[in-house]
Amino acid sequence: MHKILIVEDEKGIRDTLKIFIKNDGYEVMEAANGKEGLAMALNNELDLIVADIMMPVMDGLEMTMKIREVSDVPIIFLSAKSEDIDKIKGLNLGADDYITKPFEPMELLARIKSNLRRFDQIKALRNSAKEEHDNEDVLKVGDLCLDRFRKELAVNGKSVKLTLKEYQIMELLMSYPSRIFSSEEIYEKVWQELAINTETVIVHIRRLRKKIEVDPHNPRYLKVVWGIGYKVEGGNDEKR
Repeated sequence: MHKILIVEDEKGIRDTLKIFIKNDGYEVMEAANGKEGLAMALNNELDLIVADIMMPVMDGLEMTMKIREVSDVPIIFLSAKSEDIDKIKGLNLGADDYITKPFEPMELLARIKSNLRRFDQIKALRNSAKEEHDNEDVLKVGDLCLDRFRKELAVNGKSVKLTLKEYQIMELLMSYPSRIFSSEEIYEKVWQELAINTETVIVHIRRLRKKIEVDPHNPRYLKVVWGIGYKVEGGNDEKR
């Protein structure tokens, strides 16, 4: 259910708006001035605001300006015909629409529906983008979870402290599950230089196993393919 805030200092108008909007299936909140409206907007997840321009304590213009610092929730202004300049100013400050008093309730409901549709589309696109971003930032291989944003590795939900090189090795191997990387490949990709002596890779793999494996001598995740290299798998019981 969409949540709509009505900000109007005249109680009669506020009550009438509440009845029409609520009867159309929306959850309604009320505020008697811009200051109250601002507080409600900052402390609630709203889908749309219907606000008068001229109000005591804080008018709709100032309220809109402050809300736009933190939110892009749709705002529809209620204005008198004599407030054309304020309507233009309000739109420039970030209001999305306006309707002139007196107005037909059905026209206001139509404006509400139109703005909600646009806002819902924007939120859907944002959520989709966020999911794609999150998927890029998190690598999961079985019980292993590597957060690229926080530079953290967790095994079965438990955080594991890694050095920078250990983290980089795990990031490389987990980016290509089950792919075998030779010691030379790991060294050149992680240390960014020609592999002359790969003993340090063997040492780092040994340390990683102690940190992530229950039994480092019988690893479930970080496995060696003898004579070829290393790979990460999801935690089956194959002995490597």
